[in-house]
Amino acid sequence: MTVNVQAGQPKDWPNRLLIWLPVIAGLTVLYLPSLVDLFRGIWGTDQQAHGPIVLGIACWLIYRKWPDMCRASDGRPNAPSAGWPIFIFGLLLYIIGRSQDILLFEIGSVIWLLAAILLLMRGSAALKAQWFPLFFMLFMIPLPGAIVDALTMPMKMAVSYVAENILFWAGYPIARTGVILQIGQYKLLVADACAGLHTLFTLEALGLLYLNIIRHDSLFRNIALAILIVPISFTANVIRVMVLTLITYHFGDEAGQGFLHGFAGMVLFLSALLLIIGVDSLLQVGIRLRRGHGNAASAA
Repeated sequence: MTVNVQAGQPKDWPNRLLIWLPVIAGLTVLYLPSLVDLFRGIWGTDQQAHGPIVLGIACWLIYRKWPDMCRASDGRPNAPSAGWPIFIFGLLLYIIGRSQDILLFEIGSVIWLLAAILLLMRGSAALKAQWFPLFFMLFMIPLPGAIVDALTMPMKMAVSYVAENILFWAGYPIARTGVILQIGQYKLLVADACAGLHTLFTLEALGLLYLNIIRHDSLFRNIALAILIVPISFTANVIRVMVLTLITYHFGDEAGQGFLHGFAGMVLFLSALLLIIGVDSLLQVGIRLRRGHGNAASAA
């Protein structure tokens, strides 16, 4: 009796899977308590709600890259000389972070450990194939509160200023005091969830994921879009605050609060995605026009 092996699937795939089971078990023992703490704590807040989403996408990206990683690393030597120092460093980060309740170290250590495991088991080619999922995990790491507070206030001030000036230019009776917008008889506080550093990080992750999935051939287009993700994220935050302000002004405070808790995040991500696609399309048009002028000059 013969067993048909799926096309492209290595004949020894059960053995390969068994090799990874101890690694999966070890990572589960280390990080399951950390994940439980995150879900019960900071990942349950509006500011850090993107954490589990980033983790899920990173795991999907690793799974998506797995066949390419295996093909690239088959027959290549592993790299214990680089892997073991990185593994020890990641383990020390985890121990310090877990014992001292430093989430930056505790959660950030998983990236170092995964990189070390890839080097030890599959070599540098495997790490090269999986570099983006590991880099993407940076966006799920909770940042220290002092850094977040220091950077969030200027961002909120800037978003409030731009939103106020656009609405004032459009003829609305609006004024601003710090990060408080007053439109008509209503006052709105631009909160951290509306224009904070965490929101910027989430939109940055969305933009980089878009770049990784689309994979343009033009290096200029990739670099330009990666740089423009920052102002795109800022613009999406301004749109969110403006929409919330207008809903409150036209339909009342109750409607504004309902929008804030129900649809504000959807508007933010939808506007950011549309802006990314729009800017990407403009870059594509610019590249085509440049190539067209170049071809015309060569023909002349």
